[in-house]
Amino acid sequence: MSSMTSDADSDAMLRSRGVSYDGDAFVTSLAFTRASKFVVFALGSGSLLALDLSIKTWTETRISEGAILTVAADFDGNGILAGGDDGSLLRLEFGGVPQLVQVGKFPAKWVEHLTTIPDKKNAIRVVAVGKTVHLLGPDGATLRTLDHSSTVTGVVLDAKMRRIGTSHYNGASIWFVRAEQTKPQLLEWKGSHIGIAIHPAFTAVVTAMQENALHGWRMPDGQHMRMSGYSAKPQSLGFSASGRWLASSGAESIILWPFFGGGPMGKAPLELAGRDQAIVRQIACHPSNEVVAAGFSDGMVVIADIARERILPIASPGRGPVSALGWNPDGSMLGFGTETGFAAVVDFTSKLEEN
Repeated sequence: MSSMTSDADSDAMLRSRGVSYDGDAFVTSLAFTRASKFVVFALGSGSLLALDLSIKTWTETRISEGAILTVAADFDGNGILAGGDDGSLLRLEFGGVPQLVQVGKFPAKWVEHLTTIPDKKNAIRVVAVGKTVHLLGPDGATLRTLDHSSTVTGVVLDAKMRRIGTSHYNGASIWFVRAEQTKPQLLEWKGSHIGIAIHPAFTAVVTAMQENALHGWRMPDGQHMRMSGYSAKPQSLGFSASGRWLASSGAESIILWPFFGGGPMGKAPLELAGRDQAIVRQIACHPSNEVVAAGFSDGMVVIADIARERILPIASPGRGPVSALGWNPDGSMLGFGTETGFAAVVDFTSKLEEN
């Protein structure tokens, strides 16, 4: 196990390469625009906090009386979608002055999960509301609805953006995006499934479970895989860029299950960045390298080089549990936010150029 040293200057990267904002509202989610010119943090207070990455200025825009539950990059380069607990689906678009456009409204519902599929001719917004996933066109028109028997708790696209995976009670569902498919491929396992990840080569689908475990299915034969031993719910999970490792939260270290050499069944996970009395809350795998970022319950943020088992501290403890974490599209910037309202972006561009 690779562990953290307590005497390291854990804030060095944040000070030297970071831009931060110290607010007081719970950060629920974050997203970079596809062009990486802006990053937006969703706040439980009903506001969107945006950072212009070129001039390093922050702008806070109140858009709801309730909480903003999720944000995602829109299908173009310069927009962010936001979903709220008041059923609103809004687009924040950046031009001369940031503007808000209402894309949809789902009365008395929570808009909890968002993602988009960029396509010059057939872009799609994927919006999970209650038991239904709505596929919306660029003009806001409904293209299809994907109905489930229980509330959708997680949404993910496969690497080629041809399939949508959803987690829900008693398993997961796999839908083809552009097929006139009335029923999904059901992956069944009893219990409450609260998140989902799809292997980059579509050789496995894995869900997080309420009972402090992961459950997986080998594709296409559906053979079951069970990964347990967590001390908390593994709410955040994702595959590394190569698909060799599945990273997950829910323990005192980053848990990485091997998806090679016959794993993960019968194989022990790799554990990195172990800490005492702090749980990994969020993980974010780098889009192209075998690197994973992790945010802890005490506010610590680190980056782990999986192959070398080397840990780079990004931010020190003390700013509240990390509640949002994510890379920009090319992996040159990492954003994170906490439950106490701290938001930051760390830029690795110059380091990448030097190496």
